[in-house]
Amino acid sequence: MTSANSDKEDTGRATPQTLHRRKVAMLVLGGVFLFIALVWGLYWLIWDRFAVYTDDAYVQGNLVQLMSQVPGKVIEINTDYTYLVEQGQVLVKLDPVDRQIALQYAKATLAQTVRAVRQQFENAKKAQATLILRNADLMKAQLDLKRRTGLLGERAISRETLQHYQTSFTVAKAQYDDALHSLRAAMAIVENSHLYTHPDVERAKANLKTAYLNLQRTTIVAPVTGFVAKRTVQIGQQVALNTPLLAIVPLNEVWVDANYKETQLSKLRINQPVTLYADAYDDVTYHGRVVGLNAGTGASFSLLPPQNATGNWIKIVQRLPVRISLDPKELRKYPLLVGLSMRVTVDVHDTSGPRLAALPTKKIIYATDVYANQLADADSVISTILQDNAPDMFMPRTDVETG
Repeated sequence: MTSANSDKEDTGRATPQTLHRRKVAMLVLGGVFLFIALVWGLYWLIWDRFAVYTDDAYVQGNLVQLMSQVPGKVIEINTDYTYLVEQGQVLVKLDPVDRQIALQYAKATLAQTVRAVRQQFENAKKAQATLILRNADLMKAQLDLKRRTGLLGERAISRETLQHYQTSFTVAKAQYDDALHSLRAAMAIVENSHLYTHPDVERAKANLKTAYLNLQRTTIVAPVTGFVAKRTVQIGQQVALNTPLLAIVPLNEVWVDANYKETQLSKLRINQPVTLYADAYDDVTYHGRVVGLNAGTGASFSLLPPQNATGNWIKIVQRLPVRISLDPKELRKYPLLVGLSMRVTVDVHDTSGPRLAALPTKKIIYATDVYANQLADADSVISTILQDNAPDMFMPRTDVETG
């Protein structure tokens, strides 16, 4: 019995070789954990503590709404969803008949106005000539009266005859005053202006330009180059002023809004380098720069901002959009669509830059020139009407009020 029990005790004990193997395994395992911890510590010390990461980031872009500038019926649509359109390309046409009639009426009105104003200038010249005539009559009556007044004492002329000369002088003076006031009234209409720059003509020219511009606006062109993302206009639809027709997204001008927690904002600065990855592409790395931090959180600009002035208050970590610009070359090679998810890492090694912009931006950010030449031919039309309905005229003289 004693020997059997001793054999069981010997088999329950670990042999020296087993203990040695266990010790070596523990040392190796501890070394592996120590190595991993050392590598992770070095990684955190060299890189990870300078990297601010978020996957709450999305591609954003300009949504250019194309709207009607004049009412009308749609007769032609030259684009559709997903189509690429170029700046200046004709996209939608409205029925131009009403606008053509309005332009024709404006042309006739301008021609009629030019003729009427030309008549006003001629009336001013006529009033000027009448004043000169009345001035001569007045001078003659004045001299006749002066000569006959001295003859009354010598009985060479009767008192009745002298009274007739006085009456003639009074009539001549009244006729002169009437002509003077007529000239002033005529000059008030035309003075300090030319036939082609008279206020009535300028108003008619402005109305013609408006009619001409409205006719041009029946042809709706793309203000930017991009892709059609939304189209609501239909053939035969009667659109009103400022009716949304379609939207254009210029994908070469997209950016990323990375929503960082407020606890991650302490080291974020403008112009810091950013590395981005898109879920839509495998193994594609984008590079960009921090453009700036939004002026408020998304909750503060919502339709119903949260009100925390209550007894049951729970703190929620807010997120602030950080705008990030992208490399244009990488965008051309791997285009991003608005709304795609992104993974964003900001390198915060350099924290010397400002958090917010210090100076206002005075340069033009976005611009289009497709509407710059809409009135290019209107001046030519106006010039033709002016030349056809009146020759070039000079201003009547204003220094005729003498006598």
